[in-house]
Amino acid sequence: MAVDYTVIVVYLAGMLAMGWWGMRRAKSKSDFLVAGRRLGPVMYSGTMAAIVLGGASTIGGVGLGYQYGLSGAWMVFTIGLGLLALSVFFSARIARLKVYTVSEMLDLRYGGRAGVISGVVMWAYTLMLAVTSTIAYATIFDVLFDMNRTLAIILGGSIVVAYSTLGGMWSITLTDMVQFVVKTIGVLLLLLPIAVVKAGGFSEMKAKLPTTYFDPLGIGGETIFTYVLIYTFGMLIGQDIWQRVFTARGDTTAKWGGTVAGTYCLVYALAGAVIGTAAKVLYPTLPSTDTAFATIVKDELPVGVRGLVLAAALAAVMSTSSGALIACATVANNDIWSRLRGAVRPQGEEHDEVKGNRVFILVMGIAVICTAIALNNVVEALTVAYNLLVGGLLVPILGGLLWKRGTAQGALASVVVGGLAVIGLMATYGILANEPVYYGLLSSLVVYVAVSLATPATDAAVLAAWRDRLAGRSAEPLSEPVPAHQ
Repeated sequence: MAVDYTVIVVYLAGMLAMGWWGMRRAKSKSDFLVAGRRLGPVMYSGTMAAIVLGGASTIGGVGLGYQYGLSGAWMVFTIGLGLLALSVFFSARIARLKVYTVSEMLDLRYGGRAGVISGVVMWAYTLMLAVTSTIAYATIFDVLFDMNRTLAIILGGSIVVAYSTLGGMWSITLTDMVQFVVKTIGVLLLLLPIAVVKAGGFSEMKAKLPTTYFDPLGIGGETIFTYVLIYTFGMLIGQDIWQRVFTARGDTTAKWGGTVAGTYCLVYALAGAVIGTAAKVLYPTLPSTDTAFATIVKDELPVGVRGLVLAAALAAVMSTSSGALIACATVANNDIWSRLRGAVRPQGEEHDEVKGNRVFILVMGIAVICTAIALNNVVEALTVAYNLLVGGLLVPILGGLLWKRGTAQGALASVVVGGLAVIGLMATYGILANEPVYYGLLSSLVVYVAVSLATPATDAAVLAAWRDRLAGRSAEPLSEPVPAHQ
């Protein structure tokens, strides 16, 4: 294992080095939070694919393939579909808004009265997303070093917190690009073909497994529909995803770079399901589906390659963890703390804004690590996060983008009713039930339309400013420094 250990240690050291390099580039709030809004197509596509394909997509995707066969690809497949929909239909307009958070978009659209409540919901989602990603370190480091769960979470989480705090989005962008390359080589180019060959090829896999393993809909229509509601729609409105859209250099980069990333996700989904299916042939009686990835890597790959593939798993976890962490800190600082404090920063305090956001990443990172140590059920935590996100925020966000008659009162009512309905239904039906997101989303929609139609239309000046921002005709937000020539 010495060679494998060396590969992993070099990889982790490289992540920290890029964090230090990114710190030198993060000179403004825009640099720190959205990489200066100047990522080109290659960097944008790679980093976007990296953030959406995390530990759940890699370890969980292989586990679903182990349990259901090829139809286990649907979870990650719906993530790719969501990213494609976001990129093709919404990303150009989102990028032109020149904001930092989803709640700022709601304030622009509805006249400045939706920020704090929507910010709290988004903060809860990003926090739990970061927590679930951080817990995944325990699985990987257990395979690598037979490490205690708590120590594994502290080690993996501390590395992510360190490079994210140092350089913000620039550090995360650089590390995510490396992680994208490592994932592509480790999972698609190495583990996938080796797993299929070790299992005897597709003909042997078909001979040894039930036909349901090769049924595209074997996982069940209701499960697929729920995945669409939670993951496809979740991709459309998550702060972690939008914050990456804000990094795009322009409309074309946001649209086509995201389309490439979404297509990559579809390929990754199928690869994970095939690897899991091969693992079922090789190890038909594993105690848990989540151990399928680690088992096939540990037992079937040669020295060195095993280290690279485990580094790929680490890359998958770290990319989602760092993206969720900076999103969580951005929302906590910009949408909750700054609004509650009522502070208006002078334009000359740009460096102080960088320091403030850096402190929030550090604080949120410590909170994420502590929560991850205390929490046991990852699936339930992630389900709560996505149910709240979709049930509470999907309707007012998409309604604001698509329906000009939507009002601030309708948006606030939609967030509150949808969020409370999801919480109440989870308490009634159970956290993992499908009903909470179904009925929560429906109640959110009904209340949004009814209250919007029953209240005065949004002020014409607010809508005019909103249209100007969508069209890219307005300047960067006032928190940005104003150039001397203006």
